[in-house]
Amino acid sequence: MTNQPQPTDTDQAACLHHLPLHDLHVSLEGKMVPFAGYEMPVQYPMGVMKEHLHVREKAGLFDVSHMGQAWLSLKQGVGEEGAHEKIAAAIETIVPGEIQKLGAGRVRYSVLLNDAGGVLDDLMITRPSSPNQQGRLFLVVNAAMKQADFLYLAERLGDVADLTILSDRALLALQGPLAAAVLEEKIKTVSTMGFMTMRDMEWAQTSLMVSRCGYTGEDGYELSVSADRADAIARALLADERVQPIGLGARDSLRLEAGLCLYGHDMTADNSPVEANISFAIGKRRRSEGGFAGAERILRELAQGPKILRVGLRPEGRAPAREGTEIQSLDGETIGTITSGGFGPTIGGPIAMGYVDANYAESGTKLNLIVRGKPVPARVCPMPFVPQRYYRAPK
Repeated sequence: MTNQPQPTDTDQAACLHHLPLHDLHVSLEGKMVPFAGYEMPVQYPMGVMKEHLHVREKAGLFDVSHMGQAWLSLKQGVGEEGAHEKIAAAIETIVPGEIQKLGAGRVRYSVLLNDAGGVLDDLMITRPSSPNQQGRLFLVVNAAMKQADFLYLAERLGDVADLTILSDRALLALQGPLAAAVLEEKIKTVSTMGFMTMRDMEWAQTSLMVSRCGYTGEDGYELSVSADRADAIARALLADERVQPIGLGARDSLRLEAGLCLYGHDMTADNSPVEANISFAIGKRRRSEGGFAGAERILRELAQGPKILRVGLRPEGRAPAREGTEIQSLDGETIGTITSGGFGPTIGGPIAMGYVDANYAESGTKLNLIVRGKPVPARVCPMPFVPQRYYRAPK
């Protein structure tokens, strides 16, 4: 058999897509790495630790333009009475969330399901606020899965709905306790938005879709903007001394502290949402009616409990337990595996998430993590590891 030439680093770099803000990342001395088919900044000169703490204390700007954005629209009847219920009923066949009763301008976290009840991806689903846009849903899916997700949506819902992929849009995330104050100076009334809502807004002759959400555990926003205007918007935000650019490294440690899943690691197509410990994504009506892909398995696990469960773990000492680390009971039985692990800068120590046999999932349970061949004591603990500080409107 003839040996085939292996791709060089230069070849691999040439195959990577560039984000609309690529030149900005380079000018800010971002360390660029391959991620989900894109060349992306993993960190800036400030470093991952300081970037992480800056988001917890002030505000950080993330470029998440690699995510997949799309409109799912009825083939007929957009803007007509009952149009939302029709498009919601369609997508509810493959997601377990309550979409039919989703209010106008509201955002919902959900998951795409296969027929075995496994999670194909997690996503955000938004119902537009405008009456003439009813019958459409705005979707944001993970970068690594977007091609598969869009194909799956088209295959399963193509008889009733059209999928329009928004490849000409960027997505920016402004996260942290000062995010609202920063953005309010640019876009008036944005600070009055409720958590998990979206509005169409204007800034500097630019139309934006602004959502109050994020994946850091902090208050914040995501701004969907045309790719050709992203650079100007990003530079205007970074001109504020309270805002710093944040890379993939701190994004990962922030979401880990917040107890949030990274698809492909903390849940896969083999895991149900019940096993992944995100049963909150299964709507109350859906639990009684079913009617979604894999409902038999998921409803059974809700009633009887899953065999395995994603849990939070606190290892003793300072050494982190990384993805793939074996989890053992105190008597040496293998009971699970770490799916995400690292150092929590806010906590000042190692944290991890992983799947364990459900018999060992109770908070406080003592376990061992096998790190470099040696057992490291750990205990099951509640998630999130740090308090979530999402915006809640005053009552």
